Amino acid sequence: MSDVVDQALGQALRKLRTERGWSQSDLALRVQMDRNYLSLIELGRSSPSVRMLLRLCAALDVRAADVLDDVERRVLAQQSGLAG
Repeated sequence: MSDVVDQALGQALRKLRTERGWSQSDLALRVQMDRNYLSLIELGRSSPSVRMLLRLCAALDVRAADVLDDVERRVLAQQSGLAG
């Protein structure tokens, strides 16, 4: 289950970043994060701390609650797809 959540979070963050036309380097610079770490988060291979998630959300100008709602929708959609 944690892999599914990590992947959903990465997809949600990638979507927000690309909607703004930013590269991974652009976002990483804004939150003072290594670009490789951001890549791992977007790929669902790493999970950010709550503090880092809040920094990412602030840089993306989105509420963390909205990101988590998106993650929840993605997880439920994937689970319903697996169940069918």
